[in-house]
Amino acid sequence: MVATQINVEYFFRLLYELFYGAHAPANYSVFSAFAAHLWLWIIVIGYALSILGLFIIVYSTVRLFELRKREDAYYSTLLLAPETKGGIHQRWQHIESLANGTSASEWREAIIEADIMLDDILAKHGYTGDGVGEKLKTADKTDFATLQDAWEAHKVRNQIAHQGSAFDLSEIGARRTIAHYGSVFHEFKVI
Repeated sequence: MVATQINVEYFFRLLYELFYGAHAPANYSVFSAFAAHLWLWIIVIGYALSILGLFIIVYSTVRLFELRKREDAYYSTLLLAPETKGGIHQRWQHIESLANGTSASEWREAIIEADIMLDDILAKHGYTGDGVGEKLKTADKTDFATLQDAWEAHKVRNQIAHQGSAFDLSEIGARRTIAHYGSVFHEFKVI
């Protein structure tokens, strides 16, 4: 293999002849030769940097896809709170204690917590979608007997989420909504 070396003295000689040669201002051939050699090296260096950049982009893209796969595997694992020894889910006990409270804010919180629990359970059972509403849309009535209860409860949750404290929630309405959630959770054998 023949190693090529850059002859720096040649370039300096071309520069010298360009400015101080016999016919310096009219010496177009010297300038042309210098410009051609300089342009050749600019092209070679540009191609080398382009190829290096292409390899970096391909490597980064491959690593990004690997990272996304690991993140998907890590974040798709659903963690639910453990059940108590009596068979009643701890989250459901907390929801019932809020529902048995005396203020409308506790009832609202119970309904929101129950909807979050419903979202987790639907995801665990393979229903897909960004939220409870989309997951319920994918559900089939033949596989999900309490689908209407889930819809009724989720509608109340949406009213609470959109209207906040302006939504007039009665104690009877809160208990009915929690009962709808309870029937869904009984069907999925969570409580």
